[in-house]
Amino acid sequence: MLTAKQHELLLFIHRRLEESGISPSFEEMKEALDLKSKSGVHRLISALEERGFIRRLPNRARALEVVKMPESAGTKAADPVAKATTPPLSQPEAANDVIEVPLHGRIAAGVPIEALEDHQTLPVPAALLGSGEHYALEVSGDSMIEAGIFDGDFALVKKADTARDGDIVVALVNGEEATLKYLYHDGGKIRLDPANASYDPQVYEDRQVKVQGKLAGLLRRYH
Repeated sequence: MLTAKQHELLLFIHRRLEESGISPSFEEMKEALDLKSKSGVHRLISALEERGFIRRLPNRARALEVVKMPESAGTKAADPVAKATTPPLSQPEAANDVIEVPLHGRIAAGVPIEALEDHQTLPVPAALLGSGEHYALEVSGDSMIEAGIFDGDFALVKKADTARDGDIVVALVNGEEATLKYLYHDGGKIRLDPANASYDPQVYEDRQVKVQGKLAGLLRRYH
């Protein structure tokens, strides 16, 4: 499951490759996605590469190759005109494919706050969830906006106690504060990186951080 910004970047790269045969520069990608810094582009590229959607071609400057596209968004589906002309029968039926997942309060996407435990549930389309056990957290803050994660979104999290560098994780800090960040192992320490140039990375001793899950998807309500 891609975040909104990852999906937008993938479509932009794919379109530029089809038009010119040359992948866009990081500056062009930054401007196209209206990001504040190139570091946000680097994180999005790394996330797409780790999920197998793109790959970097060796020994060639700014060379990216699109390996696959999301099943729900081919190049025609990404075109607003194509969307408008898609026959209604081609859209999947929203039947009973809804799963109730536990909703565990709010999680900080800025400064870490205490993760609230409660007994609410959130109905989630089954298509957004893969295998494994999942739960949901409401995002509070703006430190992950360059990854397409906004205040008030619901983060769908797959339970896990390990993660690779570059994964977006729910990290429990000092046993009491939970935060949503990119995870990196940095010289025996754990670095939790935001996706907002206005925030600094948070660095902790390995023993201070416990991975509680990896981001699997997002739900957003429009008011």
